[in-house]
Amino acid sequence: MSLFIKKDLEQVTEDLEDPDRHLKRDLGAWDIAVMGVAVAVGAGIFSVGAQAAADYAGPAVIVSFVLAALVCGLAVMNYAEFASSVPVSGSAYTFSYLSLGELVAWIIGWDLILEMMMAASVISKYWGIYLRSVFEFLHVDVPTEFVVGSLEVSWPPVVVVAFFTVLLVLGTKLTSRINSVLTVIKIAVVIFIVISGASYVKVSNFHPFLPPSEPVPAGSATGVMGQSLFSFLSGAEPTRYGVYGLLGAAALVFFAFIGFDIVATTAEEAKNPQKTLPRGIFGGLALVSLLYISVIIVVTGMVSYKEMAEQDEPSLATAFRLVGANWVGTIITIGILIGLTTVIMVLLLGLARVVFAMSRDGLLPRGISQTTKRGTPARLQIGCGIVVAAIAAVADVGQLSEMINIGTLSAFVLVSFSVPVLRKRYPDLPRGFTVPFSPWLPILSGVLCLWLMANLAVETWLRFVVWLLVGLTIYFGYSFLHSRTRAESHEHNPLLALSLEDGRHVRQGNQRPASPEIARQRPALRVAQVLIALTVVAVGVEVIGLLAGMIHVEAQPIGLVWGLILAAIPGIIAGHIALSRSEEVEREWDLAPEGTLSAGAVPGAATKAPVALLSVGYATMGVAVVVGIVHAVEVL
Repeated sequence: MSLFIKKDLEQVTEDLEDPDRHLKRDLGAWDIAVMGVAVAVGAGIFSVGAQAAADYAGPAVIVSFVLAALVCGLAVMNYAEFASSVPVSGSAYTFSYLSLGELVAWIIGWDLILEMMMAASVISKYWGIYLRSVFEFLHVDVPTEFVVGSLEVSWPPVVVVAFFTVLLVLGTKLTSRINSVLTVIKIAVVIFIVISGASYVKVSNFHPFLPPSEPVPAGSATGVMGQSLFSFLSGAEPTRYGVYGLLGAAALVFFAFIGFDIVATTAEEAKNPQKTLPRGIFGGLALVSLLYISVIIVVTGMVSYKEMAEQDEPSLATAFRLVGANWVGTIITIGILIGLTTVIMVLLLGLARVVFAMSRDGLLPRGISQTTKRGTPARLQIGCGIVVAAIAAVADVGQLSEMINIGTLSAFVLVSFSVPVLRKRYPDLPRGFTVPFSPWLPILSGVLCLWLMANLAVETWLRFVVWLLVGLTIYFGYSFLHSRTRAESHEHNPLLALSLEDGRHVRQGNQRPASPEIARQRPALRVAQVLIALTVVAVGVEVIGLLAGMIHVEAQPIGLVWGLILAAIPGIIAGHIALSRSEEVEREWDLAPEGTLSAGAVPGAATKAPVALLSVGYATMGVAVVVGIVHAVEVL
C-alpha cells in the first residue's frame, strides 16, 4: 500500500451500481456539445478577452486566443479518450485515480474544486455587474450592493446561484433543456456582436499588432506580483505587452476554454458515452474557437487597446460605448446577462459532480454523495451553491480569475500524462476515441499546459501553493484514513494468496505480529514529532508577533521568511518515512493468523499518528507561505 494506490475498473463498476449514489444517464451528444458551448462562450469573450487586450497583449491577443485554443484542443483529446473509456463522474479526478494513484487524484480533484468554485463565483459576480449595467441602461435605480459591517455585499450573484441550484436539484435533464434555449440566445448575441462591430473596425487599431514591451504603471495588476512566473524567474523587469504580455494573455484567456473539462464530469450521465462524449466535446470546441477568434478580431479592431487600458472594467460593452454605439451596448449587455446564466449553471453542475465522485470514494464524507429519487446529489448541490454564492457576494473577481486558470491547467497536465499510463494498465479497454500518436501527443499536450502555467502571475502561483497545502492538510487529516480504495486493499492484500492454508492466514517465518504500540515507537515517527513541533512553535511565534504588532512584516529579513517556509520540510520528510513503515506494519497485520493480534491492530491504527503529523506539518507550512506572501506584497 502506498500514497499512489490505484482504483481499478471493478471498483468503478461497483460505484455505477450503487443504488444510493447513482446518477441517471439522460444526456445525448447535443446536450454535451451545448453544455461545452454554454460554459465556454461568455466565460472568456464577455469578460476576459477585452481585459487581456487592454492589460497584456494589445491586438496580439488574437494570437493568444489561437495559442490557447490549440493547447486546449490537444488537452481535450485526452479528455475525450478518458471519458469515452471510463464514463463515470469526476473527470480528471477519476482518470488520475485509475492511472496515477490516490494522492495525485486527490490533488487534481482539489484543483478541480478550486477551478469550478472560483469560476462559478467569478461568473456569478460578472452576472451581477452586467445586471447593474442593464439597470443603468434602463434608468432603473436599484442598488445591487449593500454594506454589512465592513463588507460590501452584492445580492445578484446570490439570487442567480440560488435559482440554478434549485434547478439542478430538480434534475439534470430539465437543466439541460433550459441550458439549450439560453445557449442559442447567447450564440445569437455573439453573431450580432461580430456583425455590428465589423462596421466600426479600423485597420489603424491593429497597429502595432504586438505592442512593444513597456514598464507597468504603478499599482498595476501586472506589477512584480502580477508578472508571469516565467518572466519573474528570468529576471526581467515587470512589464506588459511584448512577448511576455502575449504569453501571459494566452494563459489568461485559457479561462475561456474551461468548459470542456467540465463536460467530462457529466460522463456518468451521458447516453451511449463512447460515442456521445467525443462528438459533443469536439463539436463544442470547434464552434467555440470560431466564435472567440471572430469576436476578438472585431473588438480589437473597434477600439485601440490604449483606450481600453484606460477603462476601469474593460469589456465588450465598453468597446461599443467608446465608439458611440450605446444602443448596441444595451442589447449586448442584456444578451450577455442571459448568456452568463448558462455558464453559472454548468459550473455548479461540474463542481457538484467532482465533489460527488470524491465523496463516493470516501476522500470526502460519504454522506454528502447520496442521491435522491431524481438521481441528483441534492444535499451536495445545495452545499456547493451556498459556498459559491457566499464567495461571489463578497469577493473581488480580479483576484479570483487567474486561480481558475491554474486549476484548469494543472488538471490538463495530469490528464495528458495519464493517457499513456492508462493505456499500458488497460490495453484492451474499449475506447470510443483514441488520441493519435500516443504517447508523444499527450506528452506534448502536458508540456504545453505546463508552459502556459509558467506564464501565470507569481501571486497566482503563491495562492495555488497555499491551496495545495490546504488540500494536503485535509488529505492526511481525513481522506487517507477514510479512503474506500485503501480500506478494500487490506481486504484483498495480494500477499494473502501466498500465505493461505486451509482458509486461515499464516505468517512466513518466525515473525511476531506487530502491535499499534510498536508501530508508534518507530524512530522516524519520534523524529517527525520533534521536528514538526519545533516548526509549529517557530511559525506560531512569528504569526502571534505579527498579529500583536510586535513584529513588522516588511522588516523581516528575506532569509528568515524563507527559513520559516522551508522549516516544515524535514519534519514532513520524517513523517512520510514513518508513514511508510506504519503501512508495512498494517500489511503484516493483514497476514496474521486470527486471534494473534491485539484488539487495536486494525487498518488505520498504525498510520493514524503519522498522517496526523503530516496534516499538521502541511498546515504549518501553509501558514508560513501565507506569511511569505504578505511579506512579498509589502516589500515588492
